[in-house]
Amino acid sequence: MFEYAPAPESVRPQIKEHYGLFIDGEFVDAESDFKSVNPATEEVLFTVAEADEADVAKAVAAARRAYETVWGPMSGTERGKYLFRIARLLQERAREFAVAESLDNGKPIKETRDFDVPTAAQHFFYHAGWADKLAYAGHGPDPRPLGVVGQVIPWNFPLLMLAWKIAPALACGNTVVLKPAETTPLTALMFAELCQEADLPPGVVNILPGAGAAGAAVVDSAVDKVAFTGSTAVGRAIAKAVAGSEKKVTLELGGKAANIVFDDAPIDQAVEGIVNGIFFNQGHVCCAGSRLLVQESVADDVLERLKERVATLRVGDPLDKNTDIGAINSAAQLERITALTEAGRGEGADVWQPACDLPEQGFWFRPTVFTGVQQSMRIAQEEIFGPVLSVLTFRTPDEAIAKANNTPYGLSAGVWTEKGSKILWAAERLRAGVVWANTFNRFDAASPFGGLKESGYGREGGRQGLEAYLDV
Repeated sequence: MFEYAPAPESVRPQIKEHYGLFIDGEFVDAESDFKSVNPATEEVLFTVAEADEADVAKAVAAARRAYETVWGPMSGTERGKYLFRIARLLQERAREFAVAESLDNGKPIKETRDFDVPTAAQHFFYHAGWADKLAYAGHGPDPRPLGVVGQVIPWNFPLLMLAWKIAPALACGNTVVLKPAETTPLTALMFAELCQEADLPPGVVNILPGAGAAGAAVVDSAVDKVAFTGSTAVGRAIAKAVAGSEKKVTLELGGKAANIVFDDAPIDQAVEGIVNGIFFNQGHVCCAGSRLLVQESVADDVLERLKERVATLRVGDPLDKNTDIGAINSAAQLERITALTEAGRGEGADVWQPACDLPEQGFWFRPTVFTGVQQSMRIAQEEIFGPVLSVLTFRTPDEAIAKANNTPYGLSAGVWTEKGSKILWAAERLRAGVVWANTFNRFDAASPFGGLKESGYGREGGRQGLEAYLDV
């Protein structure tokens, strides 16, 4: 067996000591600022201006001017050229963005390098192609943009969530005011620099770092649409805030996805899918397969192979290309994961964690597997948003569906079986916006994504995702 040798990333992006707000094509300062911390080392990466209500008002006014005078009247063909330019620039600076994302977020470089940045670029390429073809998207012969869009994104996929939001909005002729998460503003601010490099007209994209108050100000401002990805609690508050107004809203919220393994599933393939489903991005994924439902006849075999596989995962430096599980994004999130894990122990579930050394500095949590889990336990009902898997068993397919649907969420699910008929049978009955078959956590810009129940409403990506940014 070969000994493990670190493979550190050699590229280091030029991170400024301080970043301002990006309003009307320029970086400007604010009344206050805050620090952005590297979660793997707890070192301060940079300081950044914090937006307040006045800053939001300025950004919305700039976006409105740009919409009325430049971007709205511009032809779809010309708008598409800008999106193609952004996509190409993002590809050219892909490694720089990947390293910056790992530093600011804590996720492994192999994930940012191979998934986050390429998929973000893909969304700009894909939507650039739609910019002059909106009349053929199935939303009427003459779909019109909404105007100014307020967007609030989370910290788990900072650049990718930005692309999911900004690319379709711009393709449809809208202008944007976007608030990145307070713990991960770096790649959004680098994207603002990229917009300058692409000569995007001033005011078309505005980036306002800040905490929850800044996000609330964006929602309450004079925007025509609100797009939010984040927790169900905040999504519920946003829905109440805009109720009765003319603002359109899309919400992509939390999840507690079931990953169902039937007794005829390809076990080794399923184990890889289980690992990817819950340990990808440290479990900081809304659609993570955090509940594993295994048919009783193969449960022991699946668990044995799963533990063997999890024991090989490397936890550590996000900039090491061999790392599988990086740092938890923040001290607050680590505290929540720890609290819910202790709740699982307290409620009587059996916990297993592989032996691994964790770095002394930073926010870290071992990959965790709970067995003996009951439906009523908090670890089976609440979104942990960390590398924690709850394992339940079932005897019949009907019981699997009943247990999978026994959750207030409905974002995603997975089905593992060799029978296509069983896949279709299960997918028809699962109350989830996305159902993966013999795979998990697969995304494409051409495929719509979104949830049911408390996982939100609206779709992002694909032809269907355009509707949320059009007046149809």
